[in-house]
Order: sequence, then structure tokens, then C-alpha cells
Amino acid sequence: MASFEMHYRSEVLRMQVTLNVIIPEGKSEYKTLYLLHGLSDDHTAWPRHTSIERYANDRGIAVVMPNVVRSWYTNTAYGARYFDFVALELPRVCRSFFRGMSDKREDNMVAGLSMGGFGALKIALHYPESFGYCASLSGAVDLVSRGKPYDLAEWRGDFGFDLELCEELAGTENDIFDLTRKAVAAGKTLPRLYLWCGDSDFLLDSNIRYHELLCELGVDHLYEQSEGDHSWRWWDLHIQSALNYLLK
Repeated sequence: MASFEMHYRSEVLRMQVTLNVIIPEGKSEYKTLYLLHGLSDDHTAWPRHTSIERYANDRGIAVVMPNVVRSWYTNTAYGARYFDFVALELPRVCRSFFRGMSDKREDNMVAGLSMGGFGALKIALHYPESFGYCASLSGAVDLVSRGKPYDLAEWRGDFGFDLELCEELAGTENDIFDLTRKAVAAGKTLPRLYLWCGDSDFLLDSNIRYHELLCELGVDHLYEQSEGDHSWRWWDLHIQSALNYLLK
């Protein structure tokens, strides 16, 4: 394996961006996992807190880990198009630098934890033709029912609404439940989905409800719930489970 910290000027964001990239050795073409960080992390979190390089090496895949700060993987109200950066620009740019990255749907995966789980699902539901697999660990899958935002000023900057409640997000491109219903109603072929949440995680209830929605809609997926809370000990363990499911 080779590991890079990559810097380039993003046309979408109009600034320099940083990401970590892991590339398998001795393969002319390989699958790629776009692995997304949580709210308080950055592009260094996954390689610092897990053995993702070893897991990627064992499976012969590339891993791309971008930094999106606290953007919620959205095109923000203040003009920073982080969703377009990760969902559209990043795969194109990475394939131009790393020619072995396949552009086939079945060779592209997106996964993340917490805010990154939200981002992974949002990207996969918007572009199921580009990503064949998606995993969410302790995902913040339901922002609509969040109640009061994490930070009102930050929330306004990211999503652009004025109310102090998250119901304003209902039916928008940031409503994972609504996106899922619309994708199924439109007859889209959804990615292979993997969801995990711990028994002691504060996001457990919303993950159970999302699992129930997927069952109700007949969406093929694997939901796992087990011992664990909202911490790296469990994400390191269950990213392995996610990869085993996505790559089997």
C-alpha cells in the first residue's frame, strides 16, 4: 500500500483542500472507498484512530478521506459547495491522479460515521448510479427530528434556515428519510446498504427508525445493532464488518 496526504485547489470550493488517500500496490484497477469523517473530525481521523490502511491492504482497495470541516456534506448557505466537492468533483479528480481507480458503479463505495454516515447516505441516495455500496456507522440519519440544532449560528450557515427547530429541513435534500422514499418511488436502483449503531449510542433511536423505513420500503440492506457507543473503539471494529458486507 501507499499512503498520501494530497493537496489540490478545488474548483468547486475555490480553495486548497486536503485529503488522505490510500492506494493498493500492484493492481492496475481497483475499487475505491470514499470514507467520510464526523462532525468534530477531519481527514486524519480515520487513519489516526483505526487500522483502515491495514483493512484496505487486506482487501486490495483504495480509500479516499477528504476534509469537509463541519459542513454536514452540504452545499452551504454561505456558498461553500461541500456536497458537490465530495459527490462529484472528488471522484473525478482522484481518478485523474490515480489511474487505477475504476469509474464503474460496482467499484465505488461511500461510507462514514456520525455526520459522515449522514453524508454517505445523502451522496448515495442522490447518485445511486455512481455508488454501488454505502455504509453508515452511528449515522446522524435524521436531522429533521433533531429538535434544537447543535449550534444555531453554525446551522444557519450550513443549511440557511432561520427557525430554531430542524423541521425546516423536512422534504429538503438533507432529509435522508424523504430522499429514500423518493428514490424508491422513482424506481432507482439503490446501493447495497450497511447500517450499524451501538446499543448505547445517542443516535440509536433514529437508526432504528431508518432501518424500519428501509424494511417498509423493501430496500435491501443489512442493519446491525450491538454493544457500543459513539466512539472510535466501535467504529474501528464495525468498519471491518461494513467492508466485509460491501465487498462480499
